[in-house]
Amino acid sequence: MVCNRCILVVRQELDKLNIESCNVSLGEVETSKELPAAQIQQLGKNLAAVGFELLDNSKQQLIEKIRNTIIKHVHQSDEQNRHNFSEILSKSLHKDYSYLSSLFSEVEGITIEKYIINQKIEKVKELIIYDELNLSEIAYQLGYSSVAHLSAQFKKVTGLTPSHFKQVGEKKRKPLDKV
Repeated sequence: MVCNRCILVVRQELDKLNIESCNVSLGEVETSKELPAAQIQQLGKNLAAVGFELLDNSKQQLIEKIRNTIIKHVHQSDEQNRHNFSEILSKSLHKDYSYLSSLFSEVEGITIEKYIINQKIEKVKELIIYDELNLSEIAYQLGYSSVAHLSAQFKKVTGLTPSHFKQVGEKKRKPLDKV
């Protein structure tokens, strides 16, 4: 789950099956009691029908937590991203960053750093389309050292300069769960 609408959809699916949830957050559902296997299987089918996956593997759950932490810090945080993601992930997940990094790369086939860059570029696209900030402000907000660095990374990932992207607009954006 990568957004508040995702949480709402999951809550609706839980309600359909009369599953009482204590907490539904990005990537996690906490139930008030242990669910029978048949109910878990039905929940998995219902979630799959709306584009979600029920994760019962602890490694997959950890990967989802890594993703959600990155998404939260890149897309939903109001503070400037001046923090080191290795520190953020280690503190929030209570695991050594080298373990998280190797697990993520092994399972996802992409490094955490590359995933962060992809998320940042999607945020840049969003901010360019909103047209409320200039590139300098966007670079500062996302923790880039300069507009040149942001532009170079943007072009490397998208094949377009930020100004050319502004002309072609929303056709080139991706949903966060597809990044």
